[in-house]
Amino acid sequence: MALFSRSDFTLDSFRRQLANVDALPQLCVLGLVSGLITGALMVVFRLLLSAGALLYMPEGNPEAFESLAPWGRVALPFIAVGLIGALLYRQKATARKLGVAHVIERLTYHQGRFPLRNWLNQWWVGVVAVLGGLSAGREGPAIHLGAAASSGLGQRMRLPNNSLRVLVACGTAAGISASFNTPIAGVIFAMEVVMMEYTMMSFMPVILASMMGALVAQVVYGNQPAFHIPDVALGSLMNLPWVVMTGLVIGLLAGGFIHLSRLQRFQQWPLWGRLGVVALITGVAAFWFPEVQGIGYDSVAAALNNQLAVQVLLALIAVKLAVTALTVAGGVPIGIIGPVLVIGAATGALSGHLGGWVWEAKAADPGIYAMLGMAAMMGAVLQAPLAALMALLELTHTPGIMLPGMLAVVVACLTSRQLTGCEGFFISSVRYGLHPLQQPLMQALSRVSVPAVMERHLVRTSRMITPDQARRLLENNPIWLVIERSSSDKPVLGLKAAALARWMIEHDESSSDNASTEGLIDLLEVPGERLEMAPIALQATLSEAFLTLQNDALDALYVVHGNRPKQQRISGIITRGAIERYYHYSDPRDNDSSHKEPWPKE
Repeated sequence: MALFSRSDFTLDSFRRQLANVDALPQLCVLGLVSGLITGALMVVFRLLLSAGALLYMPEGNPEAFESLAPWGRVALPFIAVGLIGALLYRQKATARKLGVAHVIERLTYHQGRFPLRNWLNQWWVGVVAVLGGLSAGREGPAIHLGAAASSGLGQRMRLPNNSLRVLVACGTAAGISASFNTPIAGVIFAMEVVMMEYTMMSFMPVILASMMGALVAQVVYGNQPAFHIPDVALGSLMNLPWVVMTGLVIGLLAGGFIHLSRLQRFQQWPLWGRLGVVALITGVAAFWFPEVQGIGYDSVAAALNNQLAVQVLLALIAVKLAVTALTVAGGVPIGIIGPVLVIGAATGALSGHLGGWVWEAKAADPGIYAMLGMAAMMGAVLQAPLAALMALLELTHTPGIMLPGMLAVVVACLTSRQLTGCEGFFISSVRYGLHPLQQPLMQALSRVSVPAVMERHLVRTSRMITPDQARRLLENNPIWLVIERSSSDKPVLGLKAAALARWMIEHDESSSDNASTEGLIDLLEVPGERLEMAPIALQATLSEAFLTLQNDALDALYVVHGNRPKQQRISGIITRGAIERYYHYSDPRDNDSSHKEPWPKE
């Protein structure tokens, strides 16, 4: 029994420390665990792809669509779309949300909490989409599986919501890292695309998670890079104008891809009409160009080594772009990062060939432009230039490529953003103001949970009390009196204990006053400011508290904890003023109550 109590106390202490903004050691521990879990899940997902490929793919290679008979390639998309339509679309609309967009939505509007059904759906939908010959990647499923599993760990431990946000970022980074063997790119992707912020408290746990995810993948698959890069260099700086032109073209393609994937007319078609079109265009394209099917990493490797014919490059640019975008618009939840890299590599390689024809003496190898095209397309579609540059560096192991890479990525991102009006594939545009994750106030308040700033010195009381009860209430010098009403539909009120103490000094038991009737004190009649309060969970962040206060026009909230509604206890009060003071003087270590009292036990 003593050991059980000690372990409970340790977990309570761990939760209390995580509620604060300076819980770096605790978050780092969570980052390591998250990376281990996500890396293992990514290995399992890749093994599922390999196991499924053994059933009908030559040599069990999930990318070997070129070796299948033409009519077999045509049939696969119909089978995949039929399974997804019959099994996924029979479920509720909320259960059909998968991938990176779902991760960002849950982080933005649901404090990083993920439904189990969506997570389970992501497993089979991800495998069916890739093995079914759709133009789909494995990174989206990896990010969803890792982020949701990491968040689920925090939920099982009942950790505060501010730590769930970091766990989501850790799972995201580890998913990218384990997929490409690119730990730095995983970190930047998580911070730039998912969390949309850069803070020291988030960076270190995410770095550890990304490292651990890559390490797990390397244990199983070795330390080989995702692609074998030829030993080439840019050569003459006279290639830079052609790099700018390449970036401009890729920016336009990225904008076209995003607009096509959001095609509203197509999205308004009946479900089976959309799914039928997706299967038909994929099957027809695969009949002539099987390279458009699946993830396409084999095509990327071939483009980097100048092994693709011009007509295949054109097909990968035009056909794979259209097929992937229409698959998304049709409502099939697929990962788009892999196909985007393929389209970028093909565009860059074709640009390199054109440059060689125009100026053979000075033109760089097309493989160089294929590398630049991958980074430029990824950066422009995601509006994540840093993540794209880090991926370029880690995938190529060529530091000299960074100078033209920076130029190509920036030109492509600017073109996509300014000339085509695209804000990024995963971020829905907000008509007025910024996306919630881009608001500095919400970002700052989301890093801390309410126990860090709530006032714990309170006592609960009924409305009518005797003078003796009033004296006992004041014995422990509380700050607040929480007045619970007899009717459940009446709000809980907060009264400063000083107001009651002042009234007790001014009146004795025998005095006759409006606030005293037959020896009882009516706390609603004691002079003083009374605040109407609504409940908020102990795990909530300050941003949740702030929004609750704003939406309900309240000045204070009472913090409840406990799993059963009838046994929930009030552990503190948080006021609008306390949140404003934290934001203006944001150093929770100045608040003694956040360090002296343990996390309330369940």
